[in-house]
Amino acid sequence: MRDVHEEARAYALDVSGGPEQRGTVVTQHTPDDRTEHRPGSPGYRRIVVALFAAGIATFTLLYSTQAVLPALAEQFNVGAGESAWSLSATMLGLAVALLVAGPLSDRFGRTPLIHASLALSALVGLACAVAPGWATLLALRTFEGVALAGLPAVATAYLREELHPASHARAVGLYVGGTAMGGMTGRLLTGAVAELAGWRWALAAAAGLGLLCAVVVRVLLPASRHFVPRAAGWRSVLETTRLAVSDRGLLALFLIGGCSIGVLTVVFNTVGFRLALNPFHLGLAAASLLFLVYPLGSVSSAVSGRLADRYGRRAVLPLGCAVALLGVLLTLPPSLPLLVVGLALVIGGFFTIHGVASGWVPARAHAAGLATGQAASLYLFTYYVGASVFGALGGRAWSSAGWSSVVLLAGGLVVAVGILALVLRRTPTLLPDLA
Repeated sequence: MRDVHEEARAYALDVSGGPEQRGTVVTQHTPDDRTEHRPGSPGYRRIVVALFAAGIATFTLLYSTQAVLPALAEQFNVGAGESAWSLSATMLGLAVALLVAGPLSDRFGRTPLIHASLALSALVGLACAVAPGWATLLALRTFEGVALAGLPAVATAYLREELHPASHARAVGLYVGGTAMGGMTGRLLTGAVAELAGWRWALAAAAGLGLLCAVVVRVLLPASRHFVPRAAGWRSVLETTRLAVSDRGLLALFLIGGCSIGVLTVVFNTVGFRLALNPFHLGLAAASLLFLVYPLGSVSSAVSGRLADRYGRRAVLPLGCAVALLGVLLTLPPSLPLLVVGLALVIGGFFTIHGVASGWVPARAHAAGLATGQAASLYLFTYYVGASVFGALGGRAWSSAGWSSVVLLAGGLVVAVGILALVLRRTPTLLPDLA
């Protein structure tokens, strides 16, 4: 077991995002006498499994229409850009709801919001499967985004409060890995079922999986032991928001979230349309098999979390940008093997970026004395606004100029993330009192 000084240093690395460059020695209260769940303990394992399942449920439901966008376009007689709104509407509903869910969790608790979110979103998913028209489907998908907000709004804050500090980045990486598996499962499941029985049964299958995961989370997830309610009046919320966006590090992280998810949404919203045309000519089920690259997201987020614990977040984030940019460029030639490799690298790079950034936000907010739940919500607000806006732009890019235009948009967003990563490298660290 690591000694006291190593534990303290690991905690400093976690909250600051990298080694302290000025050689400051932390000699105050160390984490050894804290009562958070430690890696290897039964409580730690229950938390990790429960939030992995919660991530699967949330992102299966969130992305349940992405693999069937061509089928929706045909069913409702809409274009590629319009069909993408079945996903963008959910992202917008989620983004707006996050602004409320974070402050509510800071006042009323983490676990009640997680349980309510998973149950309600699965029920709304079932309603989407029987939507009679396009307008109704969009309205239900928007409401589903609102229902889904409970988990992502509080997950990283819950992990920061309940787990031992030395394991924060690692645990966030595992949680983000669950979201990656959810993204893959939703697309594979709906693509296969839609090919056999139509898009309505596909959405119903995704909702059924969401309900099953909700039961798993209800049974396994321990109630919060270290949550401390914070007053969440709207004046306090607005003031905290002002302070959060005034911090250069947090603001850069928020923008990284919006641009990085934009890369993923631009590419995966449009790749199904590309695969249906020459020279690929793939159906929904065959095209959805490309989402088998998603487990690489679980691996990359878990590995990047461990690397961030060891070397610091500032060192790991630019690596994710380089991998994602290479992946985007490899999708340009009309070659299925290169396309698969490119998509795999886009997934790996994105989940490295998101796994590091999403865990960094509550850590930095805590170090700055800000409400961690609200800070996580602000990050996810920009994240899902970026997914919605850039996802719709990706559909327009495809309709106007084909895949080369999609690559140009996605590549530009990766470059923007890289510039923001350089800004973070020059941003001073925040080392809080370990007490």
